[in-house]
Amino acid sequence: MSIHADLAILLAYWAGELGESREGELEQHYLGCEQCAARLAEIDAIASGVRRVFSAGTIGAVLAPAFTERLRATGTRIREYRVEANGSVNCSVAPEDDLLVSRLQAPLQGVNRVDLVVGDLRFEDVPFDAASGEVVLTPGTEHIRGMPAHRLVMRLLAVDPGGERVLGDYTFNHTPHA
Repeated sequence: MSIHADLAILLAYWAGELGESREGELEQHYLGCEQCAARLAEIDAIASGVRRVFSAGTIGAVLAPAFTERLRATGTRIREYRVEANGSVNCSVAPEDDLLVSRLQAPLQGVNRVDLVVGDLRFEDVPFDAASGEVVLTPGTEHIRGMPAHRLVMRLLAVDPGGERVLGDYTFNHTPHA
């Protein structure tokens, strides 16, 4: 490499998504380039911080289904709730649960964009896997763990240039762990 690696390349390298030859080329460059080495260190520091707050259950996220399986493979104790479109579930989170995951089932074939509505909040263009027919999310597990009994409704919307349509409503009837 004769020029500095851009952010997209550094992120792909950090995530292990470059091919071997491209990865080797980048490593040779950044080992001799103070600027790229510093940028890679910044990426690692940010990722470590996000991993720390995510693992502590202080933030929520919409996840790729494969990411949930990677977490499980590393020993993360996951409590999961699968909810059909327009369905409901009684739910809780136990002290031994590391992560609370909701799998919202929806007809996603042919859908290009999905928005998630939770109360007054709208999260636009959330990740989803059309083949699996689900949107996978984790609320801030620690936040949910400390909440009293309550009912929460989430809505998934398919959005396209012609408008939007409801994919499903999902009701969570939360009970604190005894």
